[in-house]
Amino acid sequence: MPESPPSSTPAVAQRPPPPSMNWMAGACAGVTAGVVFLIVEMLLVWLAMGMSPWAPPRMMAAILLGPSILPPPADFSLLAMATALAVHLPLSALYGLVIGWLVRRCDMGMAVLVGLVSGLVIYGVNFYVIAPVMFPWFVEARNWIGVLGHAIFGMVAGGAYVHLNRGRA
Repeated sequence: MPESPPSSTPAVAQRPPPPSMNWMAGACAGVTAGVVFLIVEMLLVWLAMGMSPWAPPRMMAAILLGPSILPPPADFSLLAMATALAVHLPLSALYGLVIGWLVRRCDMGMAVLVGLVSGLVIYGVNFYVIAPVMFPWFVEARNWIGVLGHAIFGMVAGGAYVHLNRGRA
C-alpha cells in the first residue's frame, strides 16, 4: 500500500473540550450546602449570640411573608419554617448551579477555595446590595456568623459538586 504524501497544513494542537456542566450535581450541591448553612446559622445564633435559633428562618420567611413574621416572638413557627425552606432551598440550588459551573474544571481543593470565595461574594451581594433595597431586616444581621455561614455554604457547594460529579463520563 502506498504511503500518503505528508500534509501541507501544520498540525494544530487540539485542546480537549471543557468539561460540561452537571446541572443535577450543581443543584444538589447547592441544596446540600443550603441545609448545612441553615444548621450552622441556627446553631451559632443560639450558642454564640444567645438568640433564638428560629430567628434566621423567620428572617428568610419574611422575604415572602413580609416583616410581620419577624421576631418577636422568636419561637418555632411551622409557617415560618416551611416558608423559609421554600425561599432558601431554591436559592441554594441556584447558587449551587453557579458555583458548580465555576468549579467544573477544578480538583477538590481548588473547588473548595473557589466555593469559599463565591460564598463571600454571595454574602456581600445579598447583605450590602440587595438587602438594603429590598429586605432591610437583613441589614441588622450583618455579622461574623453570616460571613462564616456563607463561606461554609460556598465551600460545601464547591466540594459537593466535585464529589457528586466524580465518575461522570
